[in-house]
Amino acid sequence: MKIEKLKKFRQTAYQLLGNGKDATMDLMDAVLVTRSVYSFAELSLSPVFRRKWSSLYETMEDCRPLRRGLMKLYGEQIPLDKRVILAGDHTSWPRLNAKTLKDRTYEHGAKVIRGKPITLGHGYSTIGWIPEQEGSWALPLFHERITSYENALTKGAFQLKQVCKHLGVRPISLWDSEYGCASFLKLTQDIAADKVMRLRPNRCVWAAPPPIVNKGKGRRKIHGEKFKFSDPETWPTPVSVQEIDDVKWGKIEIKHWIGFHFRQSANIPMDIILIQRKGTKLSAAQAKPIWLACLLEQMLPLIDFWPLYQKRFNIDHWNRFAKQRLHWTLPQFSTPEQGERWSLLQPLLTWQLWLSREIVQDSPLPWQKPLPQASLTPGRVAQSFGTILAVIGTPAISPKPRGKSPGWPKGKKRTAKIHYPVVKKRYSPPPKSIKETS
Repeated sequence: MKIEKLKKFRQTAYQLLGNGKDATMDLMDAVLVTRSVYSFAELSLSPVFRRKWSSLYETMEDCRPLRRGLMKLYGEQIPLDKRVILAGDHTSWPRLNAKTLKDRTYEHGAKVIRGKPITLGHGYSTIGWIPEQEGSWALPLFHERITSYENALTKGAFQLKQVCKHLGVRPISLWDSEYGCASFLKLTQDIAADKVMRLRPNRCVWAAPPPIVNKGKGRRKIHGEKFKFSDPETWPTPVSVQEIDDVKWGKIEIKHWIGFHFRQSANIPMDIILIQRKGTKLSAAQAKPIWLACLLEQMLPLIDFWPLYQKRFNIDHWNRFAKQRLHWTLPQFSTPEQGERWSLLQPLLTWQLWLSREIVQDSPLPWQKPLPQASLTPGRVAQSFGTILAVIGTPAISPKPRGKSPGWPKGKKRTAKIHYPVVKKRYSPPPKSIKETS
């Protein structure tokens, strides 16, 4: 029974939360049934949070969610009878004015520093499972902070390796243009996963060198002809071209080239795919080409690449959902460790919504249209989660009164917190193996 499956999942997750698991479970329930709050402490006003407001911060000090145990729990919910599709992304938790927060870095975000799309805070790397052909669901498997001595590429590669190790199957992974570079290919070269990465429209790739005719002195050529995406004059003849007529997107042309590489990774060949919408009434954004680099064990039909890469945007939807509905970036924690523990709970919250999607009854707001059961979004499931929680209950133990805290000792001096400088990362060559970044 599906409701029993949800109860078993919550019971297992409860045992993996470590110290303070009762308050942590109450906190997660409060998040799931609370649509909007103005501060983190306001979550304590939820009727399902049975403790005082100070317990919210105490549980972020005490809880120690077991990452590997949670990853194993998530993996048990993934059916392996069909191809597993993963998507990776990098997002930021802005903490612009938190001068006492350690290890802040420059991150891509809102235009807050001299009008540029840069903010200050912590970067987070997320890799998730895309469960459906259609819809906006993305179920995170890892959602972890990128420290100042890491970058999005090393963290994403490490997460992909851990996920493949737990799944035991060869998935296909989708990545944004941030990961479409030689460094990421080198980091993931030995990982048993197919990769489809978006490339920037101003990138260049090189063909394989021509065969040697006369053996002479000097080093053999490493690169062949240059393929510059922004210059159609340099485009070689594609291996295959296919046009499709999509009901939603109109006419789409897909071109395919074989045997190209980045300049810094000449020993890693890849296929290049160009997806171009056709039409006279398209805006500049709609007509923008999508360039993909593919490293696949077995090549897919060209017609599959357009719907396949569209699934990568689900992880972007999840990042937005976590910030707006799961209140991920709402707390103003004083240490990075508190933020990491809070962030580990975000995938767990999402998985509970996923397991509830076929049980819950849609409860639209007066201005919302009812949705069929198969089309319920994460937000709509969260909107009705309270009705399920009233039936299944919680594995957390009720709080026990312990009296009042004595508070700060009278006369004891308070010391000012340390102001930490913002860490500016510098480019460094990628490590030789993923093991060095773990």
